[in-house]
This record gives sequence, structure tokens and C-alpha cells, in this order.
Amino acid sequence: EATPDLAERRRIRSAIRELQRQELERDEEALASKRFRSERGSHRQDNKENWLRSQQLEEEQQKALASLSQKLESITDVEELTKLLRAASEYEERKLIRAAIRKLRAEEIEGEAPSPYLGQAE
Repeated sequence: EATPDLAERRRIRSAIRELQRQELERDEEALASKRFRSERGSHRQDNKENWLRSQQLEEEQQKALASLSQKLESITDVEELTKLLRAASEYEERKLIRAAIRKLRAEEIEGEAPSPYLGQAE
């Protein structure tokens, strides 16, 4: 808003959108790498049967989240993602769905914004 030059404003807005997109990508990568943290030290069950069962449940949850992540990539409708968000009960699922909604909205904004290079003389 401080500059009267429209081309400069467009470049600034474009740079801001690019930074937001990069931030979303970093968030998604961090989320994918930290889906579940295994229990360590004193939190681990002394009973091996319980520990084995908890490991199996954790693996099942990781597989379910991986399949959910793939499913979310194919969804391009914010309303459909919102319905999934309301139906999700687990925190990690909701987190993945919210990240997908943010990514989709960012893509929509990028698609609506005019290119900063249009109309510029070279």
C-alpha cells in the first residue's frame, strides 16, 4: 500500500503468495514426517504384550493416515474437505484435512490472481 507503483505492488503480492505456498509445503512435509512419535523411555509399557499391541495400533494408524493423505490429494472441493473435517474424530486426521483445505484455498487464490508479468513492457 505504501508504493503507488502498481507493478511493484503486483510483484510484492506475488512474492507474498509464493512465501505462503512455501510455508504450506513445509508444514505438510513436517506433518508427514511427524505423524506419530513412538513412545520412549518410561512411557513404554513393561508388559511386552501391551507394547506389541500398541506398536501394531500405531502402525495401523500410520497406514490409515497415509491412505487418507493420498485420498485428500485427489479431492479438489473445499466443501467436501470440510465435510470430512467435521466427520473426522482423531486429531491427526483433522490436522491433515485442515492442511489440505489451506493448500486448496492457496491454490485457488493463486489461480484468481493476475500474473505479475502481464501488461509489463520489456
